[in-house]
Amino acid sequence: MESLSACFIALSVLTQNILLSETAHLKIGVPENYDGIFPWYLTKLLDLPLTYSDLTVSGDDEGIFGVESGFLYALKPLDREKQPSYSLQVSFTKSMHTQSFTVEVCVIDKNDNVPVFLVESMRGSVQLGLLKGIPFMQVEALDRDDRNTAHADLRFSLLDQIPRIPASHMFSIDSITGEVSLTEDGASTLDPEMCGRYKLSVMVQDMAGKANAFFSTGTVLVEVTGNAWASPDPVRLQENLPGPYPIPISQVKWSGSPVEYSLEGEFPEMLFTINREGIIYLNAPLDRETQDQFHIDIVVERPDGREIAKPVELRVMVGDANDNRPTFPQMQYHTVVKELATKGTEILTVQAADNDDPKTDNVRIFYRLVGQMPETPRNLFRVDRDSGVITVQADSMEGTAPQYTLTITAEDAKGLNSSCTVIVKVLDENNNPPIFSHHEYGPFHLAEDSSVGTTVTVVSAWDADEWGGDSWQVDYRLESGNEEEVFTLVTDRQTNEAALILDKVLDFERENEYILVLSAQNPVALVRGSHYEVTVREGEEPGRVIATIRGYDPDSHPIRYSLRGDTKKYFSIGKYSGELKTVQALDREENSTYTMEVVAEDGRNSSLSASTLVTVHILDVNDNSPVLVGDYSWKYLCTPRWEDQALVLASRDSDGPQHGGRLNFSLRSDTTVRSNWKLTPINDTHTNLSLNVPYLPPEVYIVPFTISDSSSPPRSTFINLPVTVCPCNVRGNCRTAPKQLQGMPTIQSTVGILLGTLGFIGVILIVIFVRLSYQNSTPPNKDCQERVPLKVSL
Repeated sequence: MESLSACFIALSVLTQNILLSETAHLKIGVPENYDGIFPWYLTKLLDLPLTYSDLTVSGDDEGIFGVESGFLYALKPLDREKQPSYSLQVSFTKSMHTQSFTVEVCVIDKNDNVPVFLVESMRGSVQLGLLKGIPFMQVEALDRDDRNTAHADLRFSLLDQIPRIPASHMFSIDSITGEVSLTEDGASTLDPEMCGRYKLSVMVQDMAGKANAFFSTGTVLVEVTGNAWASPDPVRLQENLPGPYPIPISQVKWSGSPVEYSLEGEFPEMLFTINREGIIYLNAPLDRETQDQFHIDIVVERPDGREIAKPVELRVMVGDANDNRPTFPQMQYHTVVKELATKGTEILTVQAADNDDPKTDNVRIFYRLVGQMPETPRNLFRVDRDSGVITVQADSMEGTAPQYTLTITAEDAKGLNSSCTVIVKVLDENNNPPIFSHHEYGPFHLAEDSSVGTTVTVVSAWDADEWGGDSWQVDYRLESGNEEEVFTLVTDRQTNEAALILDKVLDFERENEYILVLSAQNPVALVRGSHYEVTVREGEEPGRVIATIRGYDPDSHPIRYSLRGDTKKYFSIGKYSGELKTVQALDREENSTYTMEVVAEDGRNSSLSASTLVTVHILDVNDNSPVLVGDYSWKYLCTPRWEDQALVLASRDSDGPQHGGRLNFSLRSDTTVRSNWKLTPINDTHTNLSLNVPYLPPEVYIVPFTISDSSSPPRSTFINLPVTVCPCNVRGNCRTAPKQLQGMPTIQSTVGILLGTLGFIGVILIVIFVRLSYQNSTPPNKDCQERVPLKVSL
């Protein structure tokens, strides 16, 4: 009734505001489905003159309308859905002339139609991977009522979903547009293998879904389809490809509605592009040294820009081309070498760097000595081809130039090279003792009254070491004959001469002759041109004689031997025999070389001595097993297997290169182990552990393998390594916690065992206390009973 009343009010207003234009045009609104008394007078024709005749109406083929006494009336109800408006022509005669005007009748809508779906059973398909809220189909309905009114304002709703797996609300429908999309649960759990088809019950209502609305229902069958939308296989591209560009490198495809693709990631603009067909192109050469891999996110969107699925990732790995020359970190090096350095002495290591891929042979560098200035004598130095270690090649550096300039080149396998210079300064060593120009001086005659300060003579000792250096300077001493300090020595540091000066007044009656013994030595220790080198196996029994040092004294005096520089007291030497022994067992892993000085002294004059260096080299024995180094508990491998993913296992052997140089990893001889896992050596101490099959169920696996050294026979260590295998997301992160190791206790079982144990101990303690209380309780004697007060019961 409210709707009908509203129409009458509209009609009343309309009839009281009838406007006639110059062409005499009248427009009225009439509600449909009138169920009152007929004829139904619609409006008074106000534009009729006071006097007229022959009043008629035309334009109505069905004979619905009529005119009488200046009123327009209807003989039956109007139906807006059948005819929404009428254009009537009213004619009359005045003063013998026929006149007319137009009456437009607009049928006002009533809500008399039920909305219906255009198709009773609707069908659609949803693609795996579609995001929530992205429409994959649309249901459409029709209401014959006026679309400009609430009578045709439709609302859609989802009534039921069959089956309700894996979640009861997998789908949603937009109440206004009728677009069907996935919910959060639907987007995350949709699985065509679990359920490939859903039946949805949907409803459409008019009146914007109000309580008095008409409605109808329909069925939507939704097919779940797979999708080719997945991360493409990783691509490996060589750097500096010659082109022509663009080069297609990969392709993705969204199965379903038309989409647009775009690329995101950390790469220069337009380096990678994608077309409408999902083909990805490389548009310019790559430089591995600038960026060795790219992680490209491929985005799929509807034409309106809405993202419809999670991006997939394309990994582009850049392969190395040998396009970088090895370079030294500095163009010039400075080093020193002692003149007594023997053949093989290391004086410097030069290292060049190559920016090519360190996993390829492109970075293998070879070193060469290509120049030496001054050129003679030749073959003084050499450089190791692989390591860049510069060593002394000559047997001795004595008598060579004070400085040499070497030119070293570093070259890779392609012949790309660079060079540096090494300036080597030859350091003088005190390898020449000072020698007196005469064995005897004098006799010199002095008058008894010679004044103090008189120069008796000047002596000199010649030293063949570098002039002016510490090795050339000479210290003179009066060793004997000057106990009363009658004489003194004054040394001229410029000439290395010493003047013997009278320092006290002479007394002929007391002493008429002095025989003085002079010594000359350098202020720095004398270094012999040769030294002893001794080898001994590690772990040898202490007390073994490893060398015998023999000195020579022209005076045939006994010689006493001692050690200098053996700070840890690992060695001893016979005081008179010169036998060098070990005091305790030596461990090469603690120290592989010991150097000390053996001092030989004149047995009658300790000021006369000589020394030599002794170097003891400890020979390695295979007394250490290789061990696994590092913590691998937090690492994991992805399943299905990711290309190039591996755990890098590190090992160490404390023995020397002869026994522990190359360490070998090998899987246990088990068919399952060797089919599931693979070990790939990286270098002498590292290897890659990876999956050998495309897929392993997520779990923590025990991978058994052995690490052996390179000795014969080898020493080995057996390892049981727990390895986590889990599914990973597109970023390579482990998504689910692995299963617990079989046989390992859970938290619940551990707590249960602990509580059970504590309960059992408590029962035992209660029994013990009860038994003790019974044993100690004795009846009180009479005296005691008299002293116990009576107990009063209350």
